[in-house]
Amino acid sequence: MRDRRCGALSSASVSRIAILIATLSVTVAPRAALAGMPSLTLTDLARMRLQSISFFLLLLLVSAVAVRFLWNGLRRDFSRLPRLTYGMSVILVSLWGMLFLLVLTMISGARELMTPGAWEKQGATYKLAKDDGKDRTVTEDMRRERLLQLKTRLWTYAAAHGGAFPADDAESASAAEAWETRDVSRARYVYVRGGKPDVGAEAIAYEPTVFYGPRFVLTSDGQIRTMRDEELQTMLAAAGGGR
Repeated sequence: MRDRRCGALSSASVSRIAILIATLSVTVAPRAALAGMPSLTLTDLARMRLQSISFFLLLLLVSAVAVRFLWNGLRRDFSRLPRLTYGMSVILVSLWGMLFLLVLTMISGARELMTPGAWEKQGATYKLAKDDGKDRTVTEDMRRERLLQLKTRLWTYAAAHGGAFPADDAESASAAEAWETRDVSRARYVYVRGGKPDVGAEAIAYEPTVFYGPRFVLTSDGQIRTMRDEELQTMLAAAGGGR
């Protein structure tokens, strides 16, 4: 009697599964309707999203099986480990996936902060900004010209404020673009406060470390010079001790 009930139950379960599969097949991938009958189909975008979700869902379930197998296999050598059920394995794999997603998001955010403007959004991902065909090589003449523009603004500001430079590089009288170098990252010049125009030969502003080799330095005598890191640090140390 018990075997007959189990057999009947198994038959009913198989029938329900078959009906469910048939229903999904008709709903997700319907055939073209005939004789004017309505036909409901998914758009290409919705179909692609459904396929992507199905793929990752299948990958999640298969990964859960593998993790459960490996975890319970370790219990042979580490008896203190609790037995991992399939449901707990799915939860564990999901948590790992969210953790990896968080780490990747932080990496992409840090990349954008370090190189602003170098990446542009394309769908859910980012790619390098398109090249407009122009030569983006930053030459020494271009770097010198940009620093010369900053010098003009600083000296103009000092002439209008009693011979004093701005208190900092965020001074409203100086445009923010003037403090940006020609590097693709738009890194800002390093501003040295306390100097006065046409007094001595102290560093007023200099290029950051995004530029390799000698860096251009604007000094208080209005000159733009190239200095190695050792020379620049010596000048800054001497100026700091004299102020």
